[in-house]
Amino acid sequence: MKKRLVKLVCLVLSVLCLVGVFAFYGNSPAAMAEESPAEGKKIYFAAPLFNEAEKEYNLKIVSILESYGYEVFLPQRDGYLAPDLEGRTAEEITEMIFTKDRDEVLKADILFMVLNGRIPDEGACVELGIAYASGKRCYGIKGDSRSIELNMDLNPMITGCFIELFSDLDEDALIDSLKEYLEHNTL
Repeated sequence: MKKRLVKLVCLVLSVLCLVGVFAFYGNSPAAMAEESPAEGKKIYFAAPLFNEAEKEYNLKIVSILESYGYEVFLPQRDGYLAPDLEGRTAEEITEMIFTKDRDEVLKADILFMVLNGRIPDEGACVELGIAYASGKRCYGIKGDSRSIELNMDLNPMITGCFIELFSDLDEDALIDSLKEYLEHNTL
């Protein structure tokens, strides 16, 4: 268990370092968006998916994106979930989930990430790093006050990847701002 945790931490740190290198050399999200016009409407949806409330929220946001003509890969719906992979070893489950999700991130044009939680989901952060380092357009949404209550904000190594970050503690206002953006812009 400890060995897997160390590997995961190393992977996350490596991806975040790679993101920093891209940012240092001038590939800011805004510059990347200006260099290449919005093409492709395939989204990888990166989010926590470990309880019913998270899964319902993900479906709600995905349905909005799909209603605007985006094709969304939602891991909880379109990928593998560890509890559904009974009878396989931990290594097999890890390989199946990692390979599928990494490949889907690389196939996507856009990464859309839910940042709710005390800290953003570790897996979603790795997916964000892969997407950003691959030149994908990245967007985030946050409607959770847990980090705000502790007088903290999101890590700049995460927020620096986003072309746009939708944030509001009022869920209706948050959804409205996302819809308003989609009415006038493409992701």
